[in-house]
Formats: sequence, C-alpha cells, structure tokens
Amino acid sequence: MSHTAHIPSHRKPRRSASKLSLRAGVAGGVLSTIAVAGAAGPANAEPVTETIEMPTLNADLSADLSSAVAASAEATQQVALDEELQAQEDAAAAKAAKEAKKAKAEAERKAEAEEARRKAEAKAEAAERASRSSERTTLSASVGSSDDNDGGGSSYDSSQATGSAAAIVAFARAQVGDAYVMGSTGPNSWDCSGLVQAAYRQAGIELPRVSGDQSSRGTSVSLDNLQPGDILYWGSRSNSYHVAIYVGGGMFVGAQNPSTGVVERSLDYDMPSGAVRVL
Repeated sequence: MSHTAHIPSHRKPRRSASKLSLRAGVAGGVLSTIAVAGAAGPANAEPVTETIEMPTLNADLSADLSSAVAASAEATQQVALDEELQAQEDAAAAKAAKEAKKAKAEAERKAEAEEARRKAEAKAEAAERASRSSERTTLSASVGSSDDNDGGGSSYDSSQATGSAAAIVAFARAQVGDAYVMGSTGPNSWDCSGLVQAAYRQAGIELPRVSGDQSSRGTSVSLDNLQPGDILYWGSRSNSYHVAIYVGGGMFVGAQNPSTGVVERSLDYDMPSGAVRVL
C-alpha cells in the first residue's frame, strides 16, 4: 500500500459535466451579448450611468400655466371684440355716407324747386305790374274823359289826398309787389291787417293788430263817399275777415293772398262789405 493511500486529497471535488456545460452556455450567451453591443457602439464607449429625471409639476408651475392659458384666451377675445368694433364702425361710416349723399340730393332738389318757384313768382309779379299799369292807364283815361264831359268826376282822385291820408296812401302803394305771409308785419311781407296797421303808423295812428278790431274803429262810411285813407273791410264790421286801404280813384291797396301778394286793384275786382274812417 502506498504511503499516501490514506492521506486525504486537498483537491476540490470535480463538478459534474452537466453543471459545467450549463455555466459555459450562460457565460457564452453573456459574452455574445457584450460582443454585439460592442460592435453596435464605439469601441471605447463608456457605459451609461446617468439617470434622467422628469420634471415634477409643482404648485407654482401649475399656476403659471393657468395664468398663461387665461391670458391667451383674453387676448383672443380682445382681438375678436376689436374686429367686431371695426366692422360696426365701417358699417356706420358707410351708412352715414349714404345718408349724406341722400341729404345732398334732397337739398339740391329743394334748391331747384325753390329757384323755380322764385322765377315763377317773379314772372307773375311782372305780369301783375304790367296789368296794374294797364288798369291805371285805363282808369286815368276814363276819369279824364269824365272830367272833360261834365267838368268833374264822382271819383275822389288820390292826388287830392293830403296830410295824414297822403302818408297812409303813399306807404301802402310803396308796398305793392311785396309777398303775402300770414302773420307778417313787414318790411318785405305782410298780411292784410299788418299792412293797414303799418300804413296808419306813418300818420302817427296806432291801430289794433287784427282786421276785426281795425274795422271796429272810427266811423262807418258809405262806399259811395270814400276818401283816401279809409279802411275797407270784408265781412261784418264787428267780425271782418279782411281789410285794405282805399287810395282814391276807385282803387284800393291790400295784401290779398299768397298768390297775389300786395296789390292795387279796382273796387270792382273785389267789392268790400263796408268802410270806416279813422282820420
């Protein structure tokens, strides 16, 4: 027997073949994985050891985000309001321009109509003056013939008016051709009683304003006994609706109506109801 037969061996016990094969397979797989990773990346790349941390939304960041969203919404709303306001202003400007154009056209139309009216009135006035001149010529010839035949005439010639009557007649005749305007008292337009009142004022006599009161003044006289300056009236004396001034020669001056204005006419043109004498 060998002298070492009973000496225990210090060698490690052998592992079984199956265990060695398993460990070799695992090691081979790890080495393969490392080899593939090494081929894919740089040869000297270092392993990634840094950890990336995602930010955390704290209370302040959340508030700032809410404020930004609110500000954006407010800005969008303001832009919309500005656009709406601009649209309204544009519409208003367009409407104003249209109305101004319409008003201008209407004003031009009225101006043309007024000009046509003035021309028509001027033409009518010229015709009235021509007619009045013709009437005066005819009346003068008639009065002259009567004077030659019988040495005098029954008509009271206005040239015989003196004193206050002459002032009244002269003023009334000076207004012939002026316009008739209801309620007007001169100096370029009159109504019937306004003209009579102004004429008598030339003689220092103040008459009431309306025709009914004027015809109630003085004393009543016959139409066959008229004198220049007498007040003629139409209607009843206490309630006359029109007055005029007798200027002699069978003629009167009065503010008749808007179509004729102040005219001098024969008594036959519109025979008065009566007359009063204030002088």
